Amino acid sequence: MLHHRVFIETKLAKRKAENAFRELKQQGVSTPCLVDFCSNDYLGFAKETAIHLRQGDMYPCYDVSTSPYYGATGSRLISGNHSITEETEHYLANFYHSETALIFNAGYNANVGLFQCLPQRNDTVIYDEYIHASIRDGIKLSNAKNFAFEHNNLAALEQKLKHATGLIYVAVESIYSMDGDAAPLKEITELCAKYNAALIVDEAHAVGIFGNGRGLVVELGIENNVFARIVTFGKAFGGHGAAILGSNQLRDYLINFSRAFIYTTALPLSSIATIKNTHEFLLQNLSRIEQLKELIHYFKEKLSSLPSGWLGWASESAIQCIIIKGNDEVKSIASKIQEKGFDVHPILSPTVPKGKERLRICLHSFNTKEQIDVLVSLLNSSTAKKNHKGNL
Repeated sequence: MLHHRVFIETKLAKRKAENAFRELKQQGVSTPCLVDFCSNDYLGFAKETAIHLRQGDMYPCYDVSTSPYYGATGSRLISGNHSITEETEHYLANFYHSETALIFNAGYNANVGLFQCLPQRNDTVIYDEYIHASIRDGIKLSNAKNFAFEHNNLAALEQKLKHATGLIYVAVESIYSMDGDAAPLKEITELCAKYNAALIVDEAHAVGIFGNGRGLVVELGIENNVFARIVTFGKAFGGHGAAILGSNQLRDYLINFSRAFIYTTALPLSSIATIKNTHEFLLQNLSRIEQLKELIHYFKEKLSSLPSGWLGWASESAIQCIIIKGNDEVKSIASKIQEKGFDVHPILSPTVPKGKERLRICLHSFNTKEQIDVLVSLLNSSTAKKNHKGNL
């Protein structure tokens, strides 16, 4: 037992020495009045009372007299499958222009559950080097051969496709969670068609914003060229859960073989009701998307005032980042900005590679241009102090 404790203590000590130690902070307690520039609540839906029903309220989208449960009570294969769940899946399939949808408890569960069961030992998975950790974990569980290709590099992807064996799967994100940049999806679909590869797209940071909320795949009109899509409801939609979009056969396969689906208690019905409510709310409030896009454009214009040494890259998404090398430095800058009332968080190595530590700034439809002006001014002030020290 002593050796096990020593192992844990050693690992934690190393993390602290690298200034990369993670701690939980209660939202609203440690940061009670800060302006939100860090959450994934891009459209402000997490605070909408019209979406989130108060405890004890009736769910308007189903009759509790016929489904008298508020909790799931079990996995969907035993006691946790209800009419509201299947109705919501039909709604999602229609909303996202897909044949079917299958709800999972979270985006992590959906990605692990899909990649764990779909590729087999002799198959090949080729994934963008910046793909989300949940997909990497699912690939490891599959035992399939797997290769990363340089981020958004089509030539590198094709080289990997030329040497792939078995059934081939290509995994990308439509909008990448750390950089906010978009994948060249049209060109990737063409390569996948050329090499008979199945394309899987994680749309976690695209749904709710692109394609009138339906994601970048729908905006580009390539739904029929994508084998599977993962959409999540805990970001722009302000709720919880996820769904895998695809064919009827894929849905049946996942119900039969996806361990993350089979061996877990289903989402409570309150979460299922919220998923449908939030999509309906979006269709009635599409102006939120336009407000967000206007602020993204405004923020990108303001970023031009920062020295090039600080600028990471400006994206078309709600995610913007400014590279500040070193955990110590980026944490120090973030702390100073938080002291001024703005909730901006540092992204540290090893979450991102060393030398690519950054401030990850998330924009929201509820932010204001005045808030952006102050934030950029604070960044400029920090830049001036950094330059005075000669660290750039």
